[in-house]
Amino acid sequence: MANTTSQHILPTSANLLGFCLFVITSLHITNSATSSLIDEFTSLIALLFAFSCLLSFLSIRTADRAKEQRAERLADYLFLAALVGIVGIILLLIFRVIR
Repeated sequence: MANTTSQHILPTSANLLGFCLFVITSLHITNSATSSLIDEFTSLIALLFAFSCLLSFLSIRTADRAKEQRAERLADYLFLAALVGIVGIILLLIFRVIR
């Protein structure tokens, strides 16, 4: 069975990594980073997306079947964790705007 999700995880993780970097930059430009933990959480999520990108790329490029499946599975789990983190960040941003 060829890797089925790595081709989707790689570009999507890269795009969402860009979203995280945009949020971090926006918080620093508006000087909101000092009064908020959102940028720290976003940095952690960006790191998860970066590792997910790396592992999905390795899954696509490796010739070893066992390593391919292991890297793809780990990339998938990291991607899911990062997506849950993105939802948390969005909720934090919404609560911050409402306050």
